[in-house]
Amino acid sequence: MQEYETLRQLVEAAADDVEKASGGNKAAGTRVRKSMQEIKSAAQVVRQKILESRSTPAAQG
Repeated sequence: MQEYETLRQLVEAAADDVEKASGGNKAAGTRVRKSMQEIKSAAQVVRQKILESRSTPAAQG
């Protein structure tokens, strides 16, 4: 599922900034907050795709 791969890549991309923000880097904290919004949106898309696949007749067979 491409949407999940996108979500995974966003999380991996934020990892360095999360570490820097934990060390007190304020700019990295700002980048993490922005990344978290993108991750939230991507997670919602994955959730919607999963719900769509559950409701299709092909997935029930």
